[in-house]
Amino acid sequence: MPRVNGTARPGNALPDASRRRFLQQGGLAAGGLVLGLALPVRSRPAFAAGAGPGAAAGAPAAINAYVKVAADGIVTLVVPKSEMGQGVYTGYAQVLAEELEVEWERVRVESAPVAAVYNVPFAPIQFTGGSMSISTGFDSLRKAGATARAMLTSAAAARLGVPESELRAERGTLVHAASGRSLGYGEVAAAAARLEPPADVALKPASEWRLIGRSLPRVDSRAKCDGTAIFGLDVRVPGLHYAVIARAPTFGAKLRRYDAAAAKAIPGVVAVVEVPQGVAVVAANTWAARRGRDALVTEWQDGAGARVSSSALAERYAALARKPGVVVASQGDVAAAQAAAARRLEADYAVPFLSHAAMEPLNCVAVPSQDGLDLHVGTQFQTADRDAAARVMGLPPERVRVHTTFLGGGFGRRANPFSDFIVDAVAVAKAVNRPVMTVWTREDDTRGGWYRPLAHARLTAGLGADGRPVAWSYTSVVQPVLIGTPFEAFVDPKTGIDGATHEGASHLAYAVPNTRCDVHQVTDVGVPVQWWRAVGHTYTAFAVEGFVDECAHAAGQDPVAYRLALLDGKPRHLAALKLAAEKAGWGRPLPQGRARGVAVHESFGSVVAEIAEVSLEDGRPRVHRVVAAIDCGTAVNPALVAHQVESAVTYGLSAALGEEITLENGRVQQSNFGDYPVLRLDAMPVVETHIVPSTAPPTGVGEPGTPPIAPAVANALFALTGVRVRRLPLKHATFA
Repeated sequence: MPRVNGTARPGNALPDASRRRFLQQGGLAAGGLVLGLALPVRSRPAFAAGAGPGAAAGAPAAINAYVKVAADGIVTLVVPKSEMGQGVYTGYAQVLAEELEVEWERVRVESAPVAAVYNVPFAPIQFTGGSMSISTGFDSLRKAGATARAMLTSAAAARLGVPESELRAERGTLVHAASGRSLGYGEVAAAAARLEPPADVALKPASEWRLIGRSLPRVDSRAKCDGTAIFGLDVRVPGLHYAVIARAPTFGAKLRRYDAAAAKAIPGVVAVVEVPQGVAVVAANTWAARRGRDALVTEWQDGAGARVSSSALAERYAALARKPGVVVASQGDVAAAQAAAARRLEADYAVPFLSHAAMEPLNCVAVPSQDGLDLHVGTQFQTADRDAAARVMGLPPERVRVHTTFLGGGFGRRANPFSDFIVDAVAVAKAVNRPVMTVWTREDDTRGGWYRPLAHARLTAGLGADGRPVAWSYTSVVQPVLIGTPFEAFVDPKTGIDGATHEGASHLAYAVPNTRCDVHQVTDVGVPVQWWRAVGHTYTAFAVEGFVDECAHAAGQDPVAYRLALLDGKPRHLAALKLAAEKAGWGRPLPQGRARGVAVHESFGSVVAEIAEVSLEDGRPRVHRVVAAIDCGTAVNPALVAHQVESAVTYGLSAALGEEITLENGRVQQSNFGDYPVLRLDAMPVVETHIVPSTAPPTGVGEPGTPPIAPAVANALFALTGVRVRRLPLKHATFA
């Protein structure tokens, strides 16, 4: 059983089914308290936050806000973040319920529509990504809960005729200890709703927390187990049809002509329409749409993308890496220090294009109507998707309503910078003027681009007489992913360099007096790329942590001890690394044929150290155990932290062992899980997660566990075989 800090985690334990059932909201109840921006929205599903009764009839549902308190005392939290398995519904509910001082069983959760009130703090956009949901929502949710509690207290004090200071909030009730009288939240909700929110509220000290810091069960587990959870592919609306698109065989190709006769002859096909992305076949069901798409005769005019070869790109990148790029960070004099060093090391590290490979293929339901457009979709990018759909339909954005479903995996793909799969669906629905679910097949998804970019890094180091590095340089060659997107603010205005091309490498955690990081930003590849779980950290960590290991070996020093010596002044790194080493038994003997490797990396505000235990089976790597230690500040729900670290390790390990996208003559060579192999259950290692105790504000959890796993495994394989792997995936490596 996976464990958190040495104890079995209860995160998957489910209470009695009758107390965790799927809830359908009713109309707005008279006498409810609503905090936040009120906007009219359609009724949307709600999920119980704990083991309690279902939502009572008349629970608020027609007004959007952060916090709603119904007349029966049920509290509804409207969550502006997408739930894609990371547990944000649960974490947000815990934070709110803590400050509101309400029973966990009385909290409900529903997804939010698009509204400016839900934008992230640093950009005018509502989205889920960057491992920032809890870190950016922690204080605001606490304040929302405390504000609601204060307003309810004021209303109760007026009703009872007592000073507010004599009332205490206790599990959804306002209690006057002196008289023994009390009022439930629902009894004063209507009066509280008429009050002005206080300008400032006092938040509970951590010493009084009852919910934050506990491994409470996920609010969505029951619905996902009994089949009532609605993912994009589950959406059904009256008159729904299904579409599959015949897409360009190479990136940038244009449609010359098509013949739809054979497609129209397929039973169930109702329309064949040309859309900007290709030719859409619309049918009564997905199977008929797929058969119709396959029967189409299409002719395409190749574009520049038809000349792309990933192997040729790799050679080009390797050559570029030997030339100076645009300097993005430097200190000291690297050249002079290198010249005076006792020993000089150099190495090249390379990673391939990667698909996001979410389990649920891309899909979107677009429903045009006289009053606008409804989108039912599992998306990470609500604002951008709404605005893109509005442009396609020629509508003002406020007439496009986004209904966010559960996501069957996202990893960044469902936050496409150009809302590609949304635009597809809207274009088809507009062309046929009916509700349509546009579905990408697995092959469409695998070959559809928007990959983690291919990247190459060249590193050099000069070691002093004591074996410690006195000089370090890192040259990155990679496509940018932020230019032209809503996050272009992270592109350096002076150099034009995308920060994701060097994050995790330009500011080295290790104490080296002379460092330089420079970048070749390649923009003419023709293969669409975007952010992938942990973004640039996935390739910078592989290179940096692999090369640090090479330095340790050249110095004849233990890899953990070497890192500890270089991390002086980095207390979070030291704590995570020491904890992982202790729990993994670093230095203790292993069975014959096994070895350990280590990596530590900071990303998204968190520090993660991972130690992998490996062997070879029939000449191929086998990972048996991964011990991870994470410093993520305050752990709102330790079980969720463990879930996410395990998920991140699995995702990164899958990519490290066997995943890659390759192109020849512009054609993607992979199509489905048969030739794009993701990690299977029988290859899954035991993963142990240990959380560094902290009272600091929360930092990222969903992504930081991914970057260290590839270098930890590669370093373990070196310890086992003496073969240094500098190119992923590991399936290409030969171990003598």
